[in-house]
Amino acid sequence: MKKFKNLILLVSVMLFSAKASACSIVYYIDSKTGKIYFVNNEDYWYDVKPYIQITPGSKGELGRIWYGWENFGQGGVNEKGLVIDGAVTPEQKIPAGYSSMKGNVTDDILAKCHTVDEAVQYLEDKKIALKNAHILLGDKNGKAVLIEWVNGVKQIVPMQNNRLTATNFNVSDTNETEATCWRYSLIQKGLDELDARDAKDTIELKDVGNVIGKAVQLPQKDASGKVGGTLYSTFIDLTDMKFVLVYKLDNSKIQKFDILTELQSGKSRKIKLE
Repeated sequence: MKKFKNLILLVSVMLFSAKASACSIVYYIDSKTGKIYFVNNEDYWYDVKPYIQITPGSKGELGRIWYGWENFGQGGVNEKGLVIDGAVTPEQKIPAGYSSMKGNVTDDILAKCHTVDEAVQYLEDKKIALKNAHILLGDKNGKAVLIEWVNGVKQIVPMQNNRLTATNFNVSDTNETEATCWRYSLIQKGLDELDARDAKDTIELKDVGNVIGKAVQLPQKDASGKVGGTLYSTFIDLTDMKFVLVYKLDNSKIQKFDILTELQSGKSRKIKLE
């Protein structure tokens, strides 16, 4: 667990100020070792009461861990190594015949799907589309896609080379570019630097976490006095199935555990972050 402590210490000193509505998601494969990492900054208002929900597998359902609030998983991982998270984007028209999410779709996908392909098919079967967000899906097999709905058309953006990054613009929208979001370019640069490391210089979860750590959002008030910023950051080692969550950039509020050990315990539990 020492490496997780190092990760948090490094993340906490690399801060930039921006709007509370921003989010950052990265799926990254170390091309030298093949290890897979999934990291995320959930940037939102601080007046919600987020928690981690741990649900062991049962007949017909996979064990899964998701994090969010108000009975909805903003992101998560299941026992097969499928991960999911989303980020807000400019509002779009959704395709004819599709509708917005109803219920806890994140939990449904993690309970029923083993792979990215199965999750993509689930969304298609249910005719689910989002008008103001995109969804990043990844799995332990090394596949990741970003699903977007742009100008009434569903777009599936595949991983390029060894990574897939999502912030707050639609990658498939030709009217938007990387320049739309400074965090996207900053993260890509950080991942390029990881790729350029000497083969003897081991890349660990803390290293990938500190790339996205440069995009965390300091807490700040809006005109009405409402406070927002990075609500929590999650760090998942999909190869070794390790999980770390940091709440409100606070080193004293860290959750870390072995994913499979938690899911094999047979006990469902909710970890309140506040």
